[in-house]
Amino acid sequence: MDALSVAQQKLMPEMSELLKKRYQILQIISLEQPIGRRTLCEVAGGTEREIRKETDLLRKQQLIEMKTAGMKVTSQGLEVLDRLKVFIREISGLTDMEVQLQSILGISKVVILPQNSDEIPAVKSHIGKEAARLLETVFGRYKKIAVTGGSTMAAISKELSIGKSDRTLQFIAARGGLGEDVLHQANTIAAAFAEKTGGSFKTLYLPDHLSAEAFEMMMKEPVIKEMMDLYDQTDVVVHGIGDAEEMAVRRHSSLEEVKMIRSGGAVSEAFGYYFDKDGKIVYRIRTAGIQLEQVQKAKTVLAVAGGESKARAILSYAKNAAGPTVLITDEGAARKIIDLTKKLEEL
Repeated sequence: MDALSVAQQKLMPEMSELLKKRYQILQIISLEQPIGRRTLCEVAGGTEREIRKETDLLRKQQLIEMKTAGMKVTSQGLEVLDRLKVFIREISGLTDMEVQLQSILGISKVVILPQNSDEIPAVKSHIGKEAARLLETVFGRYKKIAVTGGSTMAAISKELSIGKSDRTLQFIAARGGLGEDVLHQANTIAAAFAEKTGGSFKTLYLPDHLSAEAFEMMMKEPVIKEMMDLYDQTDVVVHGIGDAEEMAVRRHSSLEEVKMIRSGGAVSEAFGYYFDKDGKIVYRIRTAGIQLEQVQKAKTVLAVAGGESKARAILSYAKNAAGPTVLITDEGAARKIIDLTKKLEEL
């Protein structure tokens, strides 16, 4: 923060609070547009009278416009959001929080986006956009990128935008996908990344759950061997971090598997591995997808997860995260992680 901003905060601390409040309202409208006043009250907090007063001011300043369907941010409003982004991050403490979280998790970098995606689902697309921008910066150096599935990965693929096609890029599905939601399969995501960038993609059409006999047999297949070799050569891995219980349900895990996951105290899931709060592997799905040791050899790892509900999962997985991991998350998850860490320190 520059000297002038520091001086302004000292002289008029209430100005920073008002600025943050109006910025938050404008940002929520941007994320949720078109949005009505009543819904805005629920998301932003505050009374309907307060929200009416603030939105009337924003309208007079031509930062938002009122439509029949709800309020929308104008081009001027978007410009204000962009210009104030860095300053708001500083006065909100997000910059300091990133450094704190980096130390807590023991990874190379943390990027925190404002708000909580548990409360404002549209924040997911904001996280996806930030992850896409970070990923685009490594395309010049690294060409083999493994991607997992999930709604967050789908959000990243939608936000990718490079100036010209790069045929040297290769996106590799990090998992199989039979039996899952097609739109969120790793195969579909890899294809979407390739389409946006002009690169190629490699898919893995295998179910997540394989018997011991089927797993051994499949690992001998030339196609699977080729995929495993590609995982060994992977430069970048882009993945989400799942809540253990939620992922077990989504994968239609058997009652026996769920019992093992629960009895082991699993908190997080990534790449078919279930981890407890200390990062210990308590269960592992037999899959021909990318293995944890291959992830840990990658040059860069982008881990993407947001929402207060993901805090425990992020803390759990981070104990196995590769050194060059960059976490893209949101304020909800970040504040909860710091709170959980403080409570552990007090015990």
